[in-house]
Amino acid sequence: MKRIITLLLIVCNAVTTVNAQLQAKKPTLTTPVHVQTLFDNIIKNWGHPYDEVYSVNKNPTTNVIESSVRITNFEADNSTMFLDPKSIREAFKKDEYIAYQLLHLSPGSNEFFSLKAVSESGESKSYNIRTNSKVEMWLLCAKNPENPKLRDAYAIKWKFFDDEWKIRGTIYQITSLRPDIYEKEQETSKKTFKIEGRVDANIKDSLYNIYIANSAEELANIGDDDYVACVPVVNKRFEWQTELDHPCVGRLRCIFPDGSLCSAWIDLDFVPGETYHITVHNGYYDDDVAYEQRVGRFSGKSLIAPQQESVTITGDFKFEDSKDDEEAAKTNVNARVNAIQAEAKMIDEVFDAIKNMHNPSHSQLEPHFKQILTLSKSIDTRFQGLANSAKDNCLSPNEQREMYKFIIDMYRYQNRKLNEVSAIRHTKSAKKLQKYINGQIEKYLNDMSKL
Repeated sequence: MKRIITLLLIVCNAVTTVNAQLQAKKPTLTTPVHVQTLFDNIIKNWGHPYDEVYSVNKNPTTNVIESSVRITNFEADNSTMFLDPKSIREAFKKDEYIAYQLLHLSPGSNEFFSLKAVSESGESKSYNIRTNSKVEMWLLCAKNPENPKLRDAYAIKWKFFDDEWKIRGTIYQITSLRPDIYEKEQETSKKTFKIEGRVDANIKDSLYNIYIANSAEELANIGDDDYVACVPVVNKRFEWQTELDHPCVGRLRCIFPDGSLCSAWIDLDFVPGETYHITVHNGYYDDDVAYEQRVGRFSGKSLIAPQQESVTITGDFKFEDSKDDEEAAKTNVNARVNAIQAEAKMIDEVFDAIKNMHNPSHSQLEPHFKQILTLSKSIDTRFQGLANSAKDNCLSPNEQREMYKFIIDMYRYQNRKLNEVSAIRHTKSAKKLQKYINGQIEKYLNDMSKL
């Protein structure tokens, strides 16, 4: 028994000793200190700070870095031997234990290399690091110690000149979103189908059932209780999304406050990577014409049979035949005007977002002005339908003039908002928007004068 206990004690001591040795050998550093020291010395002695590229983006709420870029050129006399390739190799190899990527390309290799940097806001940029076979390059990528979602990339490239008496090169220090994260998000976005809805104030207590099927025939036979989601309206908005591997068909159907299902609904194509927008009013809805033309019923790609193209989605309990009721027709026109006003409000919100941006770049401004232009063109399409409806339902010239005055005032308002951001509006999309607005005002003034 004593012998067994003695053996156990020996084994325990051996295990403890080995564990202690392993712990002692385990590095505790989380940043590539040898590479950083190397870069600092090169920049201090031979860097060109006057042409350095430097930027830092931080979260305005948390003050945490979301991305940063520092690119420094250098030129050194090779007689100093400070830039001995062996010392560069040693620095990168010593920090290899914290890297998830280490790359070395020797002179003569025909492999080129570029680094893609993506910020958490979605902005991306590529940096062409090695574009010449005579250039030598080292790269190390590691997780950012403060934010594991970010990648710290350290790269150096250099080339010998003047019979190898001069060395010229560039140091890259770039922090951005980790590739595995943004590639996963991109893959997810390609599969995501989303519905984004808005409703009028008087139907804000409604709910919406979502149905989904693989074909129009399957959707036609779907049961009332076979919905995949029941979506509430919150702050006059509702939203739903799902991941799809292939196009499907679906149905959006209103539930009244008393729990009963609306007798009408809308069937539409559910397409991966697409977002369908809908605005629901009391008795009718504004369709997403751009979506239907791009991937839906008017695109030639639709899975929905023509006879199943559907009706209305509503939060009202009764429907009126507006063709036989002139007063109802006028009410319908006014309601559609309100729908245009809702879209104009979205434009107003985008302008406010532009005003609140701090020193934005042109690339950051472009999508905002493009969005305003898209909304403005959508409003124009809706208004053309209103104008035709007004004529068909015998609205008086005075009433039609009021409609034109409304649309002209809306475009003039956009012009004023554009002038408020004049200091930052000189992008290609902003100029295109300005030209479009002026053209719309002129067009509708001419149309109104004919009345």
